[in-house]
Amino acid sequence: MTKPLSGVVPPVVTPLHEDRSFDAVSLTRSVDRMIEAGVDGLFLLGSSGEVVFSTDKRRYEILEAGIAATKGRVPVLAGIIDTETERMIEHGLIAKEQGADAIVATAPFYALGGPAEVEANFRAIREEVDLPLYAYDIPVCVHTKLDVQMLVRLGEEGVLSGVKDSSGDDVSFRRLILANERAGHPLRLLTGHEVVVDGTYLGGGDGSVPGLGNVDPYSYVQQWKAAQEGDWERVARIQDYLTRLFEIVFAPKGVTGFGAGAGAFKTALWLLGVFESNQMPRPVKALEGENVEAIRTILIETGLLQG
Repeated sequence: MTKPLSGVVPPVVTPLHEDRSFDAVSLTRSVDRMIEAGVDGLFLLGSSGEVVFSTDKRRYEILEAGIAATKGRVPVLAGIIDTETERMIEHGLIAKEQGADAIVATAPFYALGGPAEVEANFRAIREEVDLPLYAYDIPVCVHTKLDVQMLVRLGEEGVLSGVKDSSGDDVSFRRLILANERAGHPLRLLTGHEVVVDGTYLGGGDGSVPGLGNVDPYSYVQQWKAAQEGDWERVARIQDYLTRLFEIVFAPKGVTGFGAGAGAFKTALWLLGVFESNQMPRPVKALEGENVEAIRTILIETGLLQG
């Protein structure tokens, strides 16, 4: 990476064929669409990218196709998320061989440790894998909230290059932004929450990693540009629109979690003609029937799809 990461870096949703094999053609179409919209980077194998649903072989397929589709036009971050340190190191070394520009890791999430073990995890990964390392703060999935002072300390020491915050803890994230500024801004701080991006930019954050950016990358790019111009009224107006669009994840009935969130993104991309299908990895079922129609209605109401 030739310059510090900032702007819009969508976590790329992974498309599947109906038989659940990987759909490289749809991935390429989606990558091209986001890059043409002006995104600043792409995050392969994040939560929306089905990293924890994927075998090692599938991870390799996704990275290989995603990096090839990007063609060096934007930086590629590769998720190396796994249960323990040694497995994350192994994924990181493979990602480097494949040509990733940076890697993204969570705290370990099986043999849960305390703060010392979490810090040691990031230090070990950075020592073994010679790529910029971003910490992924997502306690709802890994059951550990990353400590503000630890993150800044690891940034000052060059262990971490940045943080993707999906904690849902806006107080902690604002504290992290301020602590990072006091330390000279060693970390690039990106929000992973689609509907609070305006607040992140106003508070001094460096960018966003919105899953909804797969569905409408254009609006997130325009919002970032408006923030750089100091046009906060436009930033807020775009955020209001994106919040209405984000209703697609709440529209499905009888579905929760990954099936509703990533399932809604996939369904929207399918309805928009970007994906061949909205198939999900086992054991998650693809949205169907009234749930698909509910998402179609929102896409029409927000102007993304013709009625």
